[in-house]
Amino acid sequence: MLLNKRHFSLCVSLFLPCAQRQLLNSSAGTSRICFKSSMEEQRASGLTDRVVQFQNVGSRDGCEAPHKWSSSGGGKKIDVRNQIFCNRSLNMKNIIAVGFDMDYTLAQYKSETFESLAYEGTVRKLVYDLGYPRELLEWTFDWNYMVRGLVLDKKKGNILKMDRHKYVKVAYHGFKELSKEEKVDVYGTSLVRDSFDEPDYALIDTLFSLAEAYLFAQLVDFKDNNPDKILKDVDYGRMYKDVRSAVDMCHRDGTLKQMVAKEPNKYINEDATIVPLIKMIRDSGRSTFLVTNSLWDYTNIVMNFLCGGRTVHGPDPCNFDWLQYFDVVITGSAKPGFFHEESRVNLFEVELKSGMLINTDNGTPMAQIGDPSPKIPMKSKDKACRVFQGGNVGHLHSLLSIQSSSQVLYVGDHIYGDILRSKKVLGWRTMLVVPELEKEVELLWELRDARKEQILMRNERDSVEDKIHRLSWSLKFEDINEKDKQEMLSAVKDLVCKRDEVRLNLQEAQRDSHKKFHKVWGQLMKTGYQSSRFAHQVERFACLYTSQVSNLRLYSPEKYYKPSEDFMSHEFHLLPL
Repeated sequence: MLLNKRHFSLCVSLFLPCAQRQLLNSSAGTSRICFKSSMEEQRASGLTDRVVQFQNVGSRDGCEAPHKWSSSGGGKKIDVRNQIFCNRSLNMKNIIAVGFDMDYTLAQYKSETFESLAYEGTVRKLVYDLGYPRELLEWTFDWNYMVRGLVLDKKKGNILKMDRHKYVKVAYHGFKELSKEEKVDVYGTSLVRDSFDEPDYALIDTLFSLAEAYLFAQLVDFKDNNPDKILKDVDYGRMYKDVRSAVDMCHRDGTLKQMVAKEPNKYINEDATIVPLIKMIRDSGRSTFLVTNSLWDYTNIVMNFLCGGRTVHGPDPCNFDWLQYFDVVITGSAKPGFFHEESRVNLFEVELKSGMLINTDNGTPMAQIGDPSPKIPMKSKDKACRVFQGGNVGHLHSLLSIQSSSQVLYVGDHIYGDILRSKKVLGWRTMLVVPELEKEVELLWELRDARKEQILMRNERDSVEDKIHRLSWSLKFEDINEKDKQEMLSAVKDLVCKRDEVRLNLQEAQRDSHKKFHKVWGQLMKTGYQSSRFAHQVERFACLYTSQVSNLRLYSPEKYYKPSEDFMSHEFHLLPL
């Protein structure tokens, strides 16, 4: 069995023996977990490449921003929450183009406001357009409840969290937790493991899906408790389909985007490092591109806010200055279908001011009937970026003169829509943005002693069980006198009590640790002792992963990213840390 130490290499460092750690500047203040970033510094201090340090440096809460790698303060220590973690070697010298998704990658939405807006709009569509009871309008949304990596069982109305082997470890029917026996009865008796994929299941692998997952759970509970208020032919699967339809209606009629356009600062986090990051990449001689499913009008509003703080109704109106940071922008890309080169979707050029679409022949403007010369959109010298809608990856490669897919690094937030297809189908190099990672690694550090105690308890439990097995075997197969037999029986009884006590303490300790990460679903990247299904997907399809796209700015654009060593079980217990 392969122990997945690589895809969370930070964990190895977080649990080093104390002799291999240093606690620096431990005066009062907010501590940040940092790693040494150069071998020279580490050799000078006598430490290994897995050193964890604390340092009281500026945080994101009102203190100085993280240093750019080339500045006088950069290139030395990087807060572990801002590090880029590597699953597969990636030499940036081989990358000639870096691309970005927009929503939840460059633009980080505020879940408490944006997801609440999406939830409220979806509820209204269910009531006014799809005929659901009006009392749904009184429901509220807990934006902290759902997490990525969950799976919805559409037919049974269950929400599942499973490990990398697709064993269901946590399951709820609506908001009612299923017992261990119920989980085994429903999901643990099949000789062939269920794929847990469409059409019977829905994957919650993007932050956009959290509101609809929460609403689905509410509807399951509502149907169970009020069977007379939901039509008999509306089962759990139909309810999920209706929720998806309502979400799509909110996107189609512009309900969400109009609200965001009015007050982008209410729904999107400001990030002053986006422009310097893209400038750094372009200064290194690489092309940059944007591929988003959003259409041009919305894309222009969001990118104006991110790149210059401009808003539709603000003192500084929106313009097209942000296009200078890209070579190509493709809107309405319809990912993941965009990544199939055989997709026969037409590529249209967007006229910036009107938003009108212009026919092209693979990106080349086409002449209209009766007009011998094609109309080429006007663009100034400092705004040479061209904006398109639709098309496929073949068009993009042609526009950027890309000869090999492995020359592209694409940064996105969606495992399926951005990362899996671009990696699996094309061979693009990929980086996944996981905002939840910041809290995850911070808690891993805080809970390091508790997790060590759990390891000791597991070892003690296993040791006691071995003694029970040895004594039980002797009692069954060896010729033992009555006195010794009674003593052994008494010893077995005592050991069983001790084992049960240790097991109970271990279960309680593990439950408490998981609740620190999330009150219901536990640690994002773990399910029990195994990597979660979400973590397994991160490892399989993301060459790199990090908490924010702006973390790229903390590293040299020529960096050679290398993964940590893999450990199998027989190695992990033999090699000293």
